[in-house]
Amino acid sequence: MSLPGSVRDALGRFAALPTVLVATDYDGVVAPIVADPAAAFPLPGTVAALEALAGLPGVTVAVVSGRDRATLGRLSGAGEGVVTVGSHGAEWAEGFEAALSAELVELRSTVLADLTAIAERFPGAAVEPKPLGAALHVRNVVDPAAGPVALEEARRGPAALSGVHATEGKAVLELTVLDASKGRALQTLRKRTGVAAVLYLGDDVTDEKAFAVLTGADDVSVKVDPDPAVATGARFRVDGPADARAVFEELLALRRG
Repeated sequence: MSLPGSVRDALGRFAALPTVLVATDYDGVVAPIVADPAAAFPLPGTVAALEALAGLPGVTVAVVSGRDRATLGRLSGAGEGVVTVGSHGAEWAEGFEAALSAELVELRSTVLADLTAIAERFPGAAVEPKPLGAALHVRNVVDPAAGPVALEEARRGPAALSGVHATEGKAVLELTVLDASKGRALQTLRKRTGVAAVLYLGDDVTDEKAFAVLTGADDVSVKVDPDPAVATGARFRVDGPADARAVFEELLALRRG
């Protein structure tokens, strides 16, 4: 697959650096978006390219996702050489950024119950429990006009509770009891590894916080979305997961060379 010349040029400069962090979102980048979130498996060849990159000197590879780490590891099948950060940057191999107090555990239960009550009134809506809260999915709502209504009910209801943090996505609203950021996760990874530059690919609203922290001259931010009308802070754009795989494979070839 042929990548835009501007992307190839940026990858060429990035690949020549002594140490780099290659990071990516999971859904919509590594794995195509599907109706059933539990069946979102990687596009063939993508994880192999990421694992190969992780095996090269000076390269750190990370997948930063809204998924919890256990689900992310199960779906992606990525080996131990690939760092996985879950819950929108709050969940690391050593645990969460902060422990949940008894009050936050109770608040999480309230969020889950309230979202479940909303989903039950909209056929096709689904609630995905997560360690820090829950997500309301409306992609499969039977009545297309009802999806936005369900999301608005969630915004006015549990999302408005004190201590709840809302993250908007494509046909999904995620509510958590700890504030998390993919941007903060990238900053943490950059500090831990001391790399010269960071590359990040993402497709959703939640990835904009990651793009926002990639301000270095050699940093590479890539929006994975074919619609030019979708605003983004990323410097580059590709169409879909197949193009994302091509980015990783191109970088692998350049780095090996």
